[in-house]
Amino acid sequence: QVQLVESGGGLVQTGGSLRLSCAASGRTFSNYGVGWFRQAPGKEREFVAAISTGGGATYYTDSVKGRFTISRDNARNTVYLQMNSLKPEDTAAYYCAAKRWGVRVTSINQVDYWGQGTQVTVSS
Repeated sequence: QVQLVESGGGLVQTGGSLRLSCAASGRTFSNYGVGWFRQAPGKEREFVAAISTGGGATYYTDSVKGRFTISRDNARNTVYLQMNSLKPEDTAAYYCAAKRWGVRVTSINQVDYWGQGTQVTVSS
């Protein structure tokens, strides 16, 4: 069983930065691939970024490439999403998701565990 808790969301102006954190319980978090997803009001939840169990492989949706960076610290059981050059279209609730032995957690259908989400709002 893994529990995920996101933090770091907030209100930021266009062009600003935020760093989201996803803290996990459990001693085997390093066995889980992790993804970040987001959901804007009235829209479906979509993939943003993913990282493999050891952190050696990362994946991004095209709209955030070059602006967002996913990383993990398995010693701290935490995954991060550094978000730079934020745009109003990045406004959404951001969710952390984990899959045991997941290499590329890019689909909501793959997920074993979800966090409760953290809101990111980018003002124009």
